[in-house]
Amino acid sequence: MTLTTPTTVEQPTEPVAAPARRPRPKKRKAEGQWALGYRTPLNANEQSKRDDNPLNVRQRILDTYSKVGFDGIDKADLRGRFRWMGLYTQRAEGYDGTYSHDDNIDIIEAPYFMMRVRTDGGQLSMPQVRTLASISRDFARGTADVTDRQNLQYHWIEIENVPEIWRRLEEVGLETTEACGDCPRGMLGSPLAGLSTDEVLDASPALAEIKRRYIGDPEYSNLPRKFKTAVSGLQDVVHEINDVSFVGVEHPEHGPGLDLWVGGGLSTNPMLAQRLGAWVPLDEVPDVWEGVVAIFRDYGYRRLRSKARLKFLIKDWGPEKFRQVLEDEYLHRKLIDGPAPVAPTQPIDHVGVTKQKNGKYAVGFSAVSGRLTDEVLYAIADAAEKAGSDSVRFTPYQKLVVVNVPEDKIGQLDADLSAVGLQSKPSVWRRNLIACTGLEFCKLSFTETRSRSQGLVPELEARLGELNEQLDVPITINFNGCPNSCARVQVADIGLKGQLIDDDGTPVEGFQVHLGGSLGFDLGFGRKLRQHKIYASEATEYIERLVRNFIAGRNPGERFAEWVTRADDAELQ
Repeated sequence: MTLTTPTTVEQPTEPVAAPARRPRPKKRKAEGQWALGYRTPLNANEQSKRDDNPLNVRQRILDTYSKVGFDGIDKADLRGRFRWMGLYTQRAEGYDGTYSHDDNIDIIEAPYFMMRVRTDGGQLSMPQVRTLASISRDFARGTADVTDRQNLQYHWIEIENVPEIWRRLEEVGLETTEACGDCPRGMLGSPLAGLSTDEVLDASPALAEIKRRYIGDPEYSNLPRKFKTAVSGLQDVVHEINDVSFVGVEHPEHGPGLDLWVGGGLSTNPMLAQRLGAWVPLDEVPDVWEGVVAIFRDYGYRRLRSKARLKFLIKDWGPEKFRQVLEDEYLHRKLIDGPAPVAPTQPIDHVGVTKQKNGKYAVGFSAVSGRLTDEVLYAIADAAEKAGSDSVRFTPYQKLVVVNVPEDKIGQLDADLSAVGLQSKPSVWRRNLIACTGLEFCKLSFTETRSRSQGLVPELEARLGELNEQLDVPITINFNGCPNSCARVQVADIGLKGQLIDDDGTPVEGFQVHLGGSLGFDLGFGRKLRQHKIYASEATEYIERLVRNFIAGRNPGERFAEWVTRADDAELQ
């Protein structure tokens, strides 16, 4: 008998899964940071700055371009390095927003320039005001716009006249050097520096020392992108949206000094500045400023222009690391910890009559969206001198302030400037409106802004006449012609960002709406409703409707930004 071994039927088993592989981390592209050894230019702008320091273009303007004319200007200088001398080509007339694209640059680029004059801190003597007026009259077809960076901006400038313009400016201590470009641009300071009864300290000496030491220095003329500065003993310089800001604050042990903020900026990726928690004495501000700029120069991202602002480095590093690098690698000492300043409940724009420390008065006037002319500048100088004043100051809100006015001269000054369209007791609409250059002159714009704002103000004053007295809070309106936010749309109560809107297949001027943005007490960016856009032609009607809804639905004392956070979509459309 043969014995057979029983066969074993194996049960099917689950296949053993291979250990899950961790995805290989994506290799991050080099950002072109100099401090990490990346010195090879990664885009055309960086290559241009490597090829020749942009400050050198000044001599070529003087020696060559002003003699051969517009057609003889090298394009790398014209569209790049000229900015370091405060010069941009302006938009040719007759081309609407559909032409606002780099592919059309040769079409929409006129043979004229916008020129930006540095007026750091906004303080001007009467000879300076008269010189600015003479340049406007003789070379800029009467244009003169106060920007929200406290600069004066001309249009219609011809290259042949630039040397003479520079000569006149330099005679009175003004310049256009680094008013634009990837460098430290015009710096904000308090219009009432040294005069305000509310300021923690007069910060203007620090601002002047920064300019003396560093503006025009080749060591800091090649930054990854633009760099914006604010230094003030008051919170009147929109410090939350500058690359670096020093804001007055009282330290419980060390006394008056300045609180340090870094990394603010708007445009298409808005970010608010971060406090470093450091208290800086006045005499150390220039050194700390230099350290912050040097970090940006060395560690800032240079691969993509869209990520080259300081705010992106702050976002990745955080304020703690930034402060550590500033202390360890650049200052070689620790900064003093300090308290935060108490935020104001509304913008400090200095419009109206304010008593100064010295017993005299500052009188702030509103020009609609900062638009002046040569005749108005001359009138300002005449009226101010007649009132015994020695200085006029621009503000970061496109306004101007005449300072050191005796009390008995206020009425006459007010009457003289009212005669040329400047008001010290403006309506809420005239007072709280800002606009960028817009389609009229800017090659990047999709919509008209500044001229539109000129018509909007009287319209709102008339349409809302019976309600204006009920407004005990400001409502800010900011017009911007493109996404770059030169007019700060994200931090306005009503921010209108220009874009083209399809109208049955035809692109027409329109705005994306931002609502309830604010600096100071209600710090935050405006609310965007899904797909909420308006035609530019409807702007006046829309604003009227929105304001009526606010007045009808607000709680007593409620600010616009507060109301927007709780209002339903229907009330905001």
